[in-house]
Amino acid sequence: MLVPLTNTPRDYAWGSTTLIAGLEGRTPTGAPEAEVWFGDHPGHPARVPDGRTLGEWLTSADAPEGTPERLPYLLKILAAGSPLSIQAHPSKVQAEEGFAREEAEGTPRDAATRTYRDDNHKPEIIVALSERFLALAGLRDLAATRRLLGAVGDATAPLRTVLDAHPDDAAALAAALAWILSPAAGPQVSEIIAAATDAASEEFADELELVRHLQSHYPGDPGIVVAMLLNLVILRRGQGVFVPAGVLHAYIEGLGVEIMAASDNVLRGGLTPKHIDVSELTAILDPRPGPAPVLDPAAAPTRIFAGGVPDFVLTQVTADSGAAAEVRMSGIAIAVATSGEVEVTGTATRDRHTLRPGSAVLITPDEGSVSISGSGEVFIAEPGR
Repeated sequence: MLVPLTNTPRDYAWGSTTLIAGLEGRTPTGAPEAEVWFGDHPGHPARVPDGRTLGEWLTSADAPEGTPERLPYLLKILAAGSPLSIQAHPSKVQAEEGFAREEAEGTPRDAATRTYRDDNHKPEIIVALSERFLALAGLRDLAATRRLLGAVGDATAPLRTVLDAHPDDAAALAAALAWILSPAAGPQVSEIIAAATDAASEEFADELELVRHLQSHYPGDPGIVVAMLLNLVILRRGQGVFVPAGVLHAYIEGLGVEIMAASDNVLRGGLTPKHIDVSELTAILDPRPGPAPVLDPAAAPTRIFAGGVPDFVLTQVTADSGAAAEVRMSGIAIAVATSGEVEVTGTATRDRHTLRPGSAVLITPDEGSVSISGSGEVFIAEPGR
């Protein structure tokens, strides 16, 4: 069974005023449009044609036998016009423990100081739809970070002292993060930002340009120095990045399709006026340095973006007028078009639905597979395999 889904863009301040409208082929409203959610998350559920939320439909008699009452994932179109906060997400065990603790303490779930709003983890993948998508993901190799700090100059001496006090790279980076976000480090952090804004380096030209960009949006924010510890990722269209539990990341600018476990647990590490719980952030942090977890599947009509988690897998299908592509499903799925015009046909029911950029359809598990025809591109979200 195929069920069309609609939703309105969320108006977060960091959203782009043009990217989602451009994808959908309509005139911009002039307001920031940050995300369009295709899922049953109660924060902003998609709706079916009769006006019910997707969550209401999934638990109704209209849903075919075998349809789950909840989706394990949330699919989004994300448009960053300005930088999002630096953040990390807990593991499943950490989320369950943190949620139970705050429930026992009686902290309201909508409180500004609440950290765990549910008991789920939130791994995520984003795939670039714009020709350039800028992100931060994971802690950079420490030797490279030391070269960057050296290029900035003497102002970074206090930070380098913190790093040098720990022989283990992961411990050094965890300590550096805690120091940067501590109130006591405020004056030294401001000096680092000022020096980095004026610095020049051939090796780290992009990273220093990012510092200036972040300073223009979040003047004096300690997250600017946190960003100097992270891998700068410049994705081309069709490349993605996987963010598992504990990995610091931030999306800076661009349009992408994002899939994540259905959770709202976020621990922030800068570039935000919102609450930052430094002790909890460092407790759930994976401080191991390494390359950014970039995903770039081989070019083919069907490309699979997977993070090895049970909650989701994301499949990119490029259709052409020559032949239809058949995609087998591993469970309840959502398809969203991102270019051209494609027709989705259910194998079992022969239901058909035409998708244009920005439109989506729910595919119930009884279909087993779908056929994608026409000329364009569609992303299909489904449970992990």
